[in-house]
Amino acid sequence: MNPVQSFYDVIVVGSGPGGAAVARDLARRQLRVLILEQGSAAPLTGTLGQMAAMAAIPGKGAFFNQDGSLLVRGVAAGGSSAINFATAMAPPLPYFAKYGVDLGPALAALRRELPMAPLPDALIGPMAKRIMQGARALGHDWQKLDKMIYPDKCRSGCWRCVYGCPFGAKWTARNLLDDAVAAGAELLSEAKAQRVIVEQGRASGVEFTRQGQTRQARAGVVVLAGGGIGSPRLLHASGLAAGYDRHFSDPVIAVMGSVDDVDGGAEVPMAAGTHLHGDGITLADMALPRPMYQAFAAQVGRFDRLLAHRRTLTVMVKIRDELGGRIGPRWVNKSLQPADRQKLARGVELARAILRQAGAKHQFNSLHFAAHPGGSVRIGDGVDATLQTPTGNLFVCDASVIPEAWGLPPTLTLLCLGTRLAAHLADS
Repeated sequence: MNPVQSFYDVIVVGSGPGGAAVARDLARRQLRVLILEQGSAAPLTGTLGQMAAMAAIPGKGAFFNQDGSLLVRGVAAGGSSAINFATAMAPPLPYFAKYGVDLGPALAALRRELPMAPLPDALIGPMAKRIMQGARALGHDWQKLDKMIYPDKCRSGCWRCVYGCPFGAKWTARNLLDDAVAAGAELLSEAKAQRVIVEQGRASGVEFTRQGQTRQARAGVVVLAGGGIGSPRLLHASGLAAGYDRHFSDPVIAVMGSVDDVDGGAEVPMAAGTHLHGDGITLADMALPRPMYQAFAAQVGRFDRLLAHRRTLTVMVKIRDELGGRIGPRWVNKSLQPADRQKLARGVELARAILRQAGAKHQFNSLHFAAHPGGSVRIGDGVDATLQTPTGNLFVCDASVIPEAWGLPPTLTLLCLGTRLAAHLADS
């Protein structure tokens, strides 16, 4: 599809949760909205090949840090929500309130609209149940987590959440994109934004490439929603950012151990867990597709465990890391700081104890990796409380605006930010 109008009210660059929420709500208010998405909008098939195209191409969806660790993001319609674990954690309202951002009304509205509830017991897999028993026996407050999943469409024994659910069971930002298009918004996939057009100190459009051609679209408002990597890169390319490099990445280690009396390996990941807020550590079960499990085992030399996937329990250790690192035009670097390593070591210790309690042997853990880059255009620094940059009519609405180190699944928070921004723009 090509733009059929010469001027739009709003151009949204990126179609993850924040951008999709803005686009949907503004289109429903009869504003003329153009959505530019760098990735593909092809239907999700739940295959390794499609997931790899979204998140494993070096320099596009995958980045290797100087310490050898991997950072990934989803480049596709719906952004990383297409391949995440569908876990809904509410934004910490006081955390944003101190920056003048009230997300309470948006959160209440989204709770009424979207699926956000623990899975029924019938959809909790045997591995998640075994890990829960071990964690609770050690005194952990291990509870089922809210999932953005339609239970009536979800299938027990399925492993495709992280590949892109082909059954429509997992909610993704694509749901909002469909609503936006139905309300009149235009979606251009495989359209890579190159720079924001600025005239007389105000954003007036976006230059982008598509199908080998460089083109421009004009609008009264531009919203960048390309994620914690994409948005600061576009600001830099437009000559509009300086010093927005420091960011967080929410590092993760997978801790694994095998049992003899469970035969599984295919279940919804992060069905239950616990968040140790004071320690900045989150623990949860994390069933992995077999290729991902085998890659983790191979990377640490545990070739003896390559065939143990169906008997292996996995506990995810995720931490709230310190801001740092740099984002370049073709690369990203976010190495761990000493405090981060201490948190991960503590989390791994807790995870190993849970696995031992669950009867798991042959324990090992992956190298650390990350999938939540953000905090690179922070509220109070890169944008104000309305998410506007110092450039007039230019806003940012994605994980890059999260103002401090994070450590939480960001999807629901980004939806709240997008809902709030759409209301602000509609009233302006």
